[in-house]
Amino acid sequence: MIKRKIINDPVFGFINIPNDYVYEVIQHPYLQRLNRIRQLGLAPFVYPGAQHTRFHHSIGAMYLMDEALKTLREKGHTITEEEYNGALAAILMHDIGHGPFSHVLEHTLVTSVHHEAISLLMMKQMNEEWNGALQTAIDIFTGAHPKGFLHQLVSGQLDVDRLDYLRRDSFFTGVSEGNIGSARIIKMLDLKDERLVVESKGIYSIENFLMSRRLMYWQVYLHKTAVAAEKMLINTLRRARQIAMNGEQLFASPALSYFLRNDASLADFSSGGEALPHFVNLDDNDIWSALKVWTSHRDTVLSVLSEAMVNRRLFKIEISEQPFGEERADMLKRAFAEKYRISESEASYFLSSDELSTDMYSENDDSIDILYKDGTVKDISRASDMLNIELLSKKVVKHYFAYLRD
Repeated sequence: MIKRKIINDPVFGFINIPNDYVYEVIQHPYLQRLNRIRQLGLAPFVYPGAQHTRFHHSIGAMYLMDEALKTLREKGHTITEEEYNGALAAILMHDIGHGPFSHVLEHTLVTSVHHEAISLLMMKQMNEEWNGALQTAIDIFTGAHPKGFLHQLVSGQLDVDRLDYLRRDSFFTGVSEGNIGSARIIKMLDLKDERLVVESKGIYSIENFLMSRRLMYWQVYLHKTAVAAEKMLINTLRRARQIAMNGEQLFASPALSYFLRNDASLADFSSGGEALPHFVNLDDNDIWSALKVWTSHRDTVLSVLSEAMVNRRLFKIEISEQPFGEERADMLKRAFAEKYRISESEASYFLSSDELSTDMYSENDDSIDILYKDGTVKDISRASDMLNIELLSKKVVKHYFAYLRD
């Protein structure tokens, strides 16, 4: 046995690593790479304290998974040591397929493959290295394991992923609305017909969880300045990719250069393709290093956008309930084209307009079920006498118009 390993986490305090198996998962380069990817991408432009990484989040989610499994065992449910280790490994690895500035990457450099598909490919590669020791974790991650509640804890309406990121993002941003009662929610967990349920006395904690998630989305995840920064970085990388695709040798790390020059498909990530080795070498540092050098590139669009990103001269952004008309965009394109002596097509990189949308709870998804003392189960939407479920489940759509500050 290894000596006892403890991580001092600012959110949950001391976290024990329970055994050698879990320790080896944490030590794998795919997990350690997450130390170099910030959890909230460009949100530090708004909340400077939000410097925590996806590695922090993965460790916190592992801690909550451990607590949840202990609770279920205490209530008489059988969870074997293999299932216990598999569930901890699954939640540790659930984010390994994320790239730097995850959503930015999916709109620019890795457009054809979702991060969950990449996570699964990386898990399978680790499993081959370890002679099948991760198969239970993979089955739990994909929902193939017969005990479906283990998958619910990894990916569901009330999974430990969400329970950690709300607490953690709240802590590091200072937005107190996200500080949910994760410990109480976990203590209220139980099983009914091998499905995850919450004891009825925990209903108010669930109501707080759902409301907190809604507030965090609009105050943090979709904060308009963070959105403006994201749209600016998307346009910067799109311009860099266009230049690279035209044959110019842009400054970039080998990993970033590969994705600037190639439209990688799932096949390129699978079966010994080039994409996956380059992807695992790609992190936040590749992007920022390139942006700093691109500030002096001879291409006006790339240099202006890169300099603005590096020095936080972000797009100005306006939010509206109604779509923005084309007239203003056309006027700004003409003005930028004249000022920078570029074409209107090139000037379009200085603008971004689309919609933002989110829905917080859907009864059609994996539901949050409340268990009553008489053994009956109700979905939270019917059990709650406080929540406006119609409001929570309504898809909110807002329109934005962002443009270079001048």
